[in-house]
Amino acid sequence: MANRSLAYGLALLIFASDQLSKWFVTGPLGLVLEGQQLKLLPIFDLTRVHNYGISLGLAQAQNDTHRWLLVAMTAAIAVGVAWWIRKEQQRGDQLALAMILGGALGNIVDRVQLGYVVDFLDLHFGTFRPFYVFNVGDAAISIGVVILLLRAFLLRDQGSKAPEGTNEHA
Repeated sequence: MANRSLAYGLALLIFASDQLSKWFVTGPLGLVLEGQQLKLLPIFDLTRVHNYGISLGLAQAQNDTHRWLLVAMTAAIAVGVAWWIRKEQQRGDQLALAMILGGALGNIVDRVQLGYVVDFLDLHFGTFRPFYVFNVGDAAISIGVVILLLRAFLLRDQGSKAPEGTNEHA
């Protein structure tokens, strides 16, 4: 139970961080119009982008029906992830799932309130951009997915190995 509470707390912290960072960029920092930019470092800017789709610009919502279908689909995934946290026994997987849940909730709130997701983190090397412009929730989702994949590939055989000195075929 304590692990699950920690996971749900982490999801709440990520959700709050995502929403607070979006408020700060679009309010006090003054990036109120899409395309406005604040240069911070030679390789990093804050650039306001309105994302009407999902990851990597896929599934662009062309109208209100598409928008609400994306909200419903993302909400269903968030519910599934929240349920998975409840059932998951491994703390590392719970925390990775919490990152996904917190990021998804932040993006759902944007899409419900605004019709799009506010993205603003712009990492670039000259004109080369290894990522689309993203937000705190997107980063949390991506990191959570990478952790789940790494844990699945690197730790999957540990549970199935028999202790030394035992006969697996007995």
